[in-house]
Amino acid sequence: MIILDYRDRRPIYEQIVERFQELMMSGGLEQDAQLPSVRSLAMDLSINPNTIQRAYAELERQGYIYSVKGKGSFVADNSVLKDGRKQALLKKQEETALEAWRFDVDREALKDIIDRIYDRGGMSDD
Repeated sequence: MIILDYRDRRPIYEQIVERFQELMMSGGLEQDAQLPSVRSLAMDLSINPNTIQRAYAELERQGYIYSVKGKGSFVADNSVLKDGRKQALLKKQEETALEAWRFDVDREALKDIIDRIYDRGGMSDD
């Protein structure tokens, strides 16, 4: 579920936050799904439970999860966050298309890039 990159310069808790956000935004974790307990995830990842607690606190602060005392942490209704992220992505693509137009990048080349990514189900060439 969560894979850490120890070569990444970012703190571990930030990587955990990002991975959970990706899972929630992509539908890998659905609304009201329970997250692993702090202790069990810390054991699975072989890291300090305080790191998981910090990641969960950040996810809750951002509105991605909610906590129920004595029960654990759960995925929040992220539809508003998801819509906001989609709008931000569309705005970024508009800026990219405008820059491509300014530099006379071929329209079909841009379309081909998008088609290639969608045809592979979001997988990159990397």
